Amino acid sequence: MTARELDAAGIHEPGLRAAYTHCRDLNARHGKTYFLATRLLPVDRRTAVHALYGFARWADDIVDDLDSTATATERAAALTALEAQLESGLRDGRATEPVIRALADTASRYSIDHRHFADFLASMRSDLTVTGYTSLEDLGRYMHGSAAVIGLQMLPVLGTVTRHEEAAGPAAALGVAFQLTNFLRDVGEDLDRGRLYLPADLIAAHGVDRARLEWSRRTGARDPRITDALRAFAAHTRTVYRQALPGLGMLDPVARPCIRTAFVLYSGILDAIEAEDYTVLHRRAVVPRRRRAVVALDGLARALVARAPARHSHRQKTVTARRPAPLARTAITGIAAPVRGEAA
Repeated sequence: MTARELDAAGIHEPGLRAAYTHCRDLNARHGKTYFLATRLLPVDRRTAVHALYGFARWADDIVDDLDSTATATERAAALTALEAQLESGLRDGRATEPVIRALADTASRYSIDHRHFADFLASMRSDLTVTGYTSLEDLGRYMHGSAAVIGLQMLPVLGTVTRHEEAAGPAAALGVAFQLTNFLRDVGEDLDRGRLYLPADLIAAHGVDRARLEWSRRTGARDPRITDALRAFAAHTRTVYRQALPGLGMLDPVARPCIRTAFVLYSGILDAIEAEDYTVLHRRAVVPRRRRAVVALDGLARALVARAPARHSHRQKTVTARRPAPLARTAITGIAAPVRGEAA
């Protein structure tokens, strides 16, 4: 975390600054696409995004770290401990764990509904026992907690030029679109974890089942029926991106370049998957570095224009974002709980 970002966000207490810096480091290491887009946000809002991502990354690692030798029972116990720390931190803001301390501070400053964090942890816990989904509707219930709430957490930080309620639907859809993209890109790795996020009814419509996917992953063999099933999942994912697209124009103008860049880069993963003929069971598709650079430069240009003085004056009159309030003036009450496998 740069001193400039912390100072701009009004974060001065040394321990809290260290907590936010820890979250930023998690973001930089694990979420290349996400971190790149975050750099396009106004400097005073980056700390909050790092805190939200840091919490999601921590919980996800408890569940999915392939390098860990922890048993399912041990992972469940770690999630329970995390839930207890979260509840305590959101209640009194006195957490000793850096990620929880930064998250509690961000939730307070931006009045983020605590239920989003509880819903997120509930989906993480289901990953310890649920290994597949029967339908898109079944998967959607899981993704409410694992993805949609990420968009809803972000919305108060980004700010809107419409009512918060109007922008909530597209924000949730964007979180889901990002996660669906990850599910398609990482289908082979998820199978290695004993998990499949492609709904059984969707792949069955193309003559595919889990056993056939595992066969392809194990042998490296191709099957046109698998390609058709993966293409159908990609088509569904693009539909969700279209549902999310109107939300970009509902955001605070200075936040739009960040989210637009993430939108373009993530949907670009679908383009890369298509260009590689849906070989995701055998290798991970990535957006070429040159393409990432072009999108990033475009986002930077848009961000600079949006931050021009004339635009700033207009924003002060129209934006309905919840601006950060001093911590001492914001009570933390109650408790409530993109991005799986982000490192694109």
